[in-house]
Amino acid sequence: MENKSVNAGPHKGGGHHYHEAKRVTLVSVGVNVALTLLQIVVGIIGKSQALVADGMHSLSDLLCDFLVLFANRHGSKDADEDHPYGHARIETATTLVLGLILMGTGAALLWGAAQRLQDPSALQKVHVMTLWIAALTLLGKESLFRYMLHVARKLKSRMLEANAWHARSDAASSVVVVAGIAGNLAGVTSLDLLAAALVAAMIFRMGWKQAYHALMELIDTSLDEKDVAAIRATLLATPGVRDLHELRTRRMGDRALVDAHVLVDPKISVSEGHYVAETARARVVKTHDALDVMIHIDPEDDSAVKRSLHLPPREVLLTHLEQQLTLPLPQNSRITLHYLDGRVEVDIFLSGPLPDDSFANAVAGLSPDDPYFGAIRLFYASAP
Repeated sequence: MENKSVNAGPHKGGGHHYHEAKRVTLVSVGVNVALTLLQIVVGIIGKSQALVADGMHSLSDLLCDFLVLFANRHGSKDADEDHPYGHARIETATTLVLGLILMGTGAALLWGAAQRLQDPSALQKVHVMTLWIAALTLLGKESLFRYMLHVARKLKSRMLEANAWHARSDAASSVVVVAGIAGNLAGVTSLDLLAAALVAAMIFRMGWKQAYHALMELIDTSLDEKDVAAIRATLLATPGVRDLHELRTRRMGDRALVDAHVLVDPKISVSEGHYVAETARARVVKTHDALDVMIHIDPEDDSAVKRSLHLPPREVLLTHLEQQLTLPLPQNSRITLHYLDGRVEVDIFLSGPLPDDSFANAVAGLSPDDPYFGAIRLFYASAP
């Protein structure tokens, strides 16, 4: 029996999520516009390649911020007929684009710095104003990082958190720029270009990490071992669940998709099995903030025992049973079939007494070598 759960849908308050993300991104846009203009203009006038490189980094941030706004607007849309799991993968795709932009920016700046380091005429002393702008940039980006990370964790948005750590990488690169400019002013003129090369390498590395993680999500990589173990523990703690196998997980935006086969008592009713499945599903959704959970109910571990797909359906089995008994099944009987370990166990429930013992004797006389039936049990008990 398989329970296909109703889609849990995107986060409640999707509109609030979008407006919060939009506000923090607009703040980031404003800060980066101001810093980009200062860094590039002062870097060119003050002859600091490191400051120009950091300014180009800030310029790439602006493009990233606009991509984040686009992804939040479209990724927060409710699920629809064409997208039953919602639109959260837009955030994932945007994170991949962010990473590729950073990798391209880093590679270009690294190449430029390497070329200038081979040219002695490019080794010039920078203006002291570049040091003050670099220090101001460092302060601004670190403050922006702390603000963005706070909002990202409140909204549980992986994409916003990625953008926040992007801002932190900017702050880290600004530390390098400050050190490079200070060294240049102290007399080691090559330190400015070395700082530019190091900033470029940092940009490339951050882009690679973001692109890699987004790609892993797009190809449905499993959650990490700690999260999978926690979900397994939640399922096993559900009343009625004896064991589980084929637990599979993947990520959709900032939430998880889960499906699992859970083992229950093979003799419980369909409705009780459905209840166990719904209980397990609800516990995982609540405890682990899963977007969707599909629970497949198994009466036995079908990954380890003989499957029953070769056996015929109910109508064929009942016809075969009557042929073996050479008697029709009583009108007051209810038949329950258990497909277990490649055989069928039959429970015959009688809602009233039999006129004689002929039917019971026929059941008792069935051959144990029957190709389908593993056991046949007769119950003289009232049943609804």
